Amino acid sequence: MKKKISEQLGFLVLTFSGIFVILILGVILFDVISKGIGVISWEFLTHPPREGMTKGGIFPALLGTFLVSVITVLFAVPLGMFAAIYLHEYARAGKLTRLIRLSIRNLSGVPSIVYGLFGVVIFVQTLNFGTSILSAGLTLGLLTLPWTVTACEEALKTVPKSYREGALALGATKWHSIRTNVLPYAIPGMLTGVILGLARAAGETAPILFTGAAFFLPHLPKSIFDQFMALPYHLYILATQHHAIDQVRPIAYGTALVLLALVFTLSLTAILVRYQYRKKMKG
Repeated sequence: MKKKISEQLGFLVLTFSGIFVILILGVILFDVISKGIGVISWEFLTHPPREGMTKGGIFPALLGTFLVSVITVLFAVPLGMFAAIYLHEYARAGKLTRLIRLSIRNLSGVPSIVYGLFGVVIFVQTLNFGTSILSAGLTLGLLTLPWTVTACEEALKTVPKSYREGALALGATKWHSIRTNVLPYAIPGMLTGVILGLARAAGETAPILFTGAAFFLPHLPKSIFDQFMALPYHLYILATQHHAIDQVRPIAYGTALVLLALVFTLSLTAILVRYQYRKKMKG
């Protein structure tokens, strides 16, 4: 009887917690959407800001966020996937491997501002990339890398061991076994983790604040070694640092709505990719 009561009580607590979180999320979304939807227009998305950022659009910030995200993907995804494959498929179990995994897990919890300071030292100063799109993208790549390695390794763990053993028993090499019998089944989980990590990186402000983001630029960046505008930093400036905060508040809400839409799109893409791969595997 006591076990049944405790079980029902625990279920009620979990249900209440879930509903409470959903309600808070709903309030936040309603506030952002209701106050930002009136600003969204084709001009808002395709024109630069003007008149002290009190009018115009957010196109330079959109473009900067896109370029930085591309560099982040090119740096973090291949490196993270291959690192996960090595750790799970090739590395021998031992103290060193456990230490590497523990270090990766700990790096996932490091505050983003620490990555920003590290990016300044390594990419901006040591490698002389300057405050640029490249420095910011590589810094976000470092931020995303632990998440990518962990997600990819967890996806590899879901593939049954018999898939590997069957291919090896037929005379396939280890890499051929991984490439043909393991990766096709692990790819959905790997891509899901990668896309969710990218969604997190796209909303970060601290790392790009030190490595390349600018308050305002009169022209678009011409190369990856130029400074850039980005949606998170643009939103931060409009909401806290602008000289006419009340006047630009609708633009800030519109920027927040676009950023939320971007993160939602990336998350939805992860769900669709997983669904399509699972459907393909079942077929």
